[in-house]
Amino acid sequence: MRLALIGVGLIGGSLAAALKAAGEVDHVVGFDIDPRAAAKGVAAGVIDRAAESMAEAVSSADVLILAVPVGAMREAMAGIAKHLPPQALVTDVGSTKVSVIADARATLGAAFGRFVPAHPIAGGERPGVEHTDAGLFQGRLAITTPTPDTDPAALDAIERLWRSAGARLERLAPDVHDRIFAAVSHLPHVLAFVLVEMIARSPDADAKFAHAGAGFRDFTRIAASSPQMWRDVCLANRVALASELNAFCESLAKLQEAIVGADGAALERVFQAASDARRRSPSVR
Repeated sequence: MRLALIGVGLIGGSLAAALKAAGEVDHVVGFDIDPRAAAKGVAAGVIDRAAESMAEAVSSADVLILAVPVGAMREAMAGIAKHLPPQALVTDVGSTKVSVIADARATLGAAFGRFVPAHPIAGGERPGVEHTDAGLFQGRLAITTPTPDTDPAALDAIERLWRSAGARLERLAPDVHDRIFAAVSHLPHVLAFVLVEMIARSPDADAKFAHAGAGFRDFTRIAASSPQMWRDVCLANRVALASELNAFCESLAKLQEAIVGADGAALERVFQAASDARRRSPSVR
């Protein structure tokens, strides 16, 4: 099987490497707007050849993976639409699905039915194809969000590839996906970014960072993620994320009232409820 990878980075590179290791793919052509990323992919053995254009990359592909930031998805889809082979399958790895599906519907034309929206729940704070890990998806969840227009055969084929990469599969409606991940992924990233930025601009930032312990490191690890990628995610999912931010701000305001008012009982109720919920959830232990 011939694979075209548009966007040569950690997630797309890891999926390509996993599929090669599983024997699903025997040739990978990659394209990235940064030629240095594609060159790194070739040097690492993740891609077999770097294409000079998206059209060249996809012209003979059996499967195409769009691994670009969600803010660049429409432009990438428009760039490949006229060059896709008639039977080529298309999928993505974006963190938002409603916006990506809208982009696909607007650009892919007849190939829209062969587009299978997907989101692997895996990654790392260090972007770049040089950090590729063929085992990144082992035991991890990969979510597909098909539409009524998605070709069932295309859906089955893409889900089979994810299983070959070691992932567990789940299907969600696109809007349900975006609401869930606004709460459990996009909001935590926003909070981590804001906390680190707030401390970084304080007069004694160096002293604060020097004394940070494991709790701070665990909570803020994701603040080292790609700023551009998370800018695009926040904008693409802004309606659902704004709703979660409003709910969070309301809860934070109540907590502030309890702290200022020395209401220990109110604090303990919130902390106990959070502790109980965290301990009950096996998926986040």
